[in-house]
Amino acid sequence: MAEIVRMPKMSDTMTEGVIAKWHKKVGDSVKSGELMAEIETDKATMDYESFNTGTVLYIGAKEGQAVKVDDVLAIVGNKGEDYAALLQGASSAATSGGAKEEPKAAAPAAASSSGPAIDISGIKAEIVLMPKMSDTMTDGVIAAWHKKIGDPVKTGELLAEIETDKATMEYESYNAGTLLYIGAEAGKSVPVNGVLAIIGEKGADWETLLKANSQKGGSSAAPASTEKAEAKSSAASSAPTAVAAESANGRVKASPLAKKLAKDKGYDIASIKPSGEHGRVTKSDVENYKPSAEAPAAKGKSAAPVSLPKVVGQESFEEIPVSQMRKTIAKRLAESKFSAPHFYLTMEINMDKAIEARKSINEISPVKISFNDMVVKATAAALRQHPDVNVSWLGDKMRKNHHVHIGIAVAVKDGLLVPVVRFADNKSLSHIATEVKDLAQKAHDKKLQPADWEGSTFTISNLGMFGIEEFTAIINPPDACILAVGGIKETAVVKNGQLAVGNVMKVTLSCDHRAVDGAVGSAFLKTLKGLLEDPVRILI
Repeated sequence: MAEIVRMPKMSDTMTEGVIAKWHKKVGDSVKSGELMAEIETDKATMDYESFNTGTVLYIGAKEGQAVKVDDVLAIVGNKGEDYAALLQGASSAATSGGAKEEPKAAAPAAASSSGPAIDISGIKAEIVLMPKMSDTMTDGVIAAWHKKIGDPVKTGELLAEIETDKATMEYESYNAGTLLYIGAEAGKSVPVNGVLAIIGEKGADWETLLKANSQKGGSSAAPASTEKAEAKSSAASSAPTAVAAESANGRVKASPLAKKLAKDKGYDIASIKPSGEHGRVTKSDVENYKPSAEAPAAKGKSAAPVSLPKVVGQESFEEIPVSQMRKTIAKRLAESKFSAPHFYLTMEINMDKAIEARKSINEISPVKISFNDMVVKATAAALRQHPDVNVSWLGDKMRKNHHVHIGIAVAVKDGLLVPVVRFADNKSLSHIATEVKDLAQKAHDKKLQPADWEGSTFTISNLGMFGIEEFTAIINPPDACILAVGGIKETAVVKNGQLAVGNVMKVTLSCDHRAVDGAVGSAFLKTLKGLLEDPVRILI
């Protein structure tokens, strides 16, 4: 989705920024953290790093032109996306916003003159405020401090790493002096425009400065020295100027501008000796680099850079109208999931004897018997022994079914159908196998009649043939339970105290807690397990 990139306010005195240079053009892809432009403010020329990922759809000004604070700098979104309405809306918002801004600015000045203010004119220190590094940022977490109280700080030195809602950014100081105060320890958050630090002359009365800032509620309408400090701190790190944090695990630390200059000049940035804080390559390092003098030594120390091919792709999609079947499925299952309090019981069943029994049965059966047919028969027998599971929740009453009608979930092209094997407990394995195959074929051919899918008292969903080992299913109303059947997996089991190879199948019973309790569902599963682990019992 397209997003507007606005000109940030990089200092309290800044009203507009001049585009010194674009590093991206319309149609170029851009990633979060990539250098997008260089912006000249009233304080300095700074790198603007993108907080968006996508394609540059629109650029608000050419190089050398000015863009007012909060006006559209660019628009980034999906390739080919229509941004006209977004641009028009931004233009309207900017117009109305500008009309309200002037009287708003006058109010704090009037307020500050009415009450007694703390005199901070003689304090040689400046407050560094937490900048707003993205449109959605409300506070920043101190990922790491690179200076401690009492340390000297130079302009351009790395002061801290700040984690925003978008990325972890490096904060470079635009103040020079001694670090007198830290607003929060590493791991703690500081709200936007909250005090991040105080930098100034060693021994300066920073406590009074902090008290004065608190008295003004962090207002930008502060005396000259504080205003200057806020301007510098804001200019230093107002989102775009901060450099994306890089770890020292094999990657070279360098500012985006230094990387761009090195690339333009054809230099291997790993060969350039850093002079910045914590081994960081700066713009001046690249400009002063002499390949002939240092390249040979560098080659012996660092591996050749890996050149990756440019991958070009095109995003595409299609929107498919929802079929009536899918609408019905969505409605019924949503009602079931959000109205019936589901709980789940999972049990492992040893299928060694069932595998042997199926092999013997298929030698004489007129139709091929599947493991699913055996599960249907065993489930029907277990339901006969546990009638409290064979129930339906009807709101103000509960129906206890005396017959066993088992629904079999069948996947079809447009969704899922649940044809019903009626009186399954009274039918033989070969009868169930024949009926299930017939119903499944009708489902695929879209020939099922209402009588074929109505009236289930319990449902079975089997995904074992797809290699699924275990899953949970959503209850098919008005049933109170559904059994999710996984595949048979050969695994290590303990037999008579010895480790052996066995065939295990996991089943999960989803229960509507309004109608079936945990103990009732567990007892049913225990009986089902016994029947499948000794399948001769289901034939009796």
